[in-house]
Amino acid sequence: MTESQRREPSWLDDTWRRALSRTSARFGLAWIGLVTVCAAFAPLLANSRPLLLVQHGQWMSPALQALTPTDAVCLVAAVCFALSLFARIGISRRLLLVSVVSVLSMPLCWLMFDPPRITVYEQYRSDAFVAESAWVVRAPVPFSPRDYQRDLAQQSFQPPSAQHWLGTEENGASVLSRLIHAARIALGIGFIATGLAVLLGILIGGLMGYLAGWADLLGMRLVEVFEAVPTLFLLLAFVAFFGNNLYVLMLIIGVTSWPAYARYVRAEFLRLREQDFVQAARVSGLPLESVLFRHLLPNALAPLLVAMSFGFAAAILAEATLSFLGLGPVDAPSWGQMLNQAVRSSRFVWWMALFPGGAIFMTVLSYNLIGEALRDAVDPHGDLAQ
Repeated sequence: MTESQRREPSWLDDTWRRALSRTSARFGLAWIGLVTVCAAFAPLLANSRPLLLVQHGQWMSPALQALTPTDAVCLVAAVCFALSLFARIGISRRLLLVSVVSVLSMPLCWLMFDPPRITVYEQYRSDAFVAESAWVVRAPVPFSPRDYQRDLAQQSFQPPSAQHWLGTEENGASVLSRLIHAARIALGIGFIATGLAVLLGILIGGLMGYLAGWADLLGMRLVEVFEAVPTLFLLLAFVAFFGNNLYVLMLIIGVTSWPAYARYVRAEFLRLREQDFVQAARVSGLPLESVLFRHLLPNALAPLLVAMSFGFAAAILAEATLSFLGLGPVDAPSWGQMLNQAVRSSRFVWWMALFPGGAIFMTVLSYNLIGEALRDAVDPHGDLAQ
């Protein structure tokens, strides 16, 4: 295939390539990639249940048998993304492919996977279990996040050791295992809350910028109303009424974060609405949704991409703040919740402050570094300044 026959890279692929030319962006992407791997493969990386064993001549996998539907969907998405790396497709198509496969696999995973309601983790450490097992393969971190090891009372608040690399928390659970599983909440609330905010911002901001006039006037008043709402206090109020529900937190963060994206989209649509290609689309009789989402939106993505990267960081910080205050999810490990244990104890537990706090800091920093790189990559004067 000659050079002229090759498909030109899309604007998104070219922007991503320019952003990754910066060392800081590569560092941020590497950390986000590590956190994503931990979130996707958490049941295989940190689990008290053996990954594989041979008992009485039979092969079994207690870890796979205890997978939840959410675990299965995350594994399917991770495997799909890994396989898509071998295909010569752009990043936008790769992300779209992973999203479609993940959504389509949800009903099947919910039907196929039914984990046990109660698990006695001590049975996998008993002498009888070891004697009956001819061959056992354990996870790299052989402790589940809810394996509180109540059979070993002295395990509470143990400093890092050869057994527990990052120490234990107040109930004797492994800090490293909880850090790995908590990555799923951090990434999930970032992607879902920010995704909801972006969708609302594109829809409302696009209508404001394209229609202008009364639609712009009403839309800006709506934006000002939502911007005046203090997100943290609203989250506290909803937690008081509906309890510590993670999905409610995602919904509130997403619903209160869309005005910033709407402003960006509105400004870009106001600039582009009188361009010749938009007028040609109008004259051709294309429907409104086609003009908005097929012609205007692709040309207005530049500031939106930058704002999204900072939005991920803000959503993670909001969830960590609520968890630190004791208002986050109760039945799942969270970085903010773990950080709270460092100061709630009668003594300062340094490893409970250092490792969860470091994970929050590194994740927020990585998103900010990627956002800075994207901002420079989409700057039309960036090449002239270099």
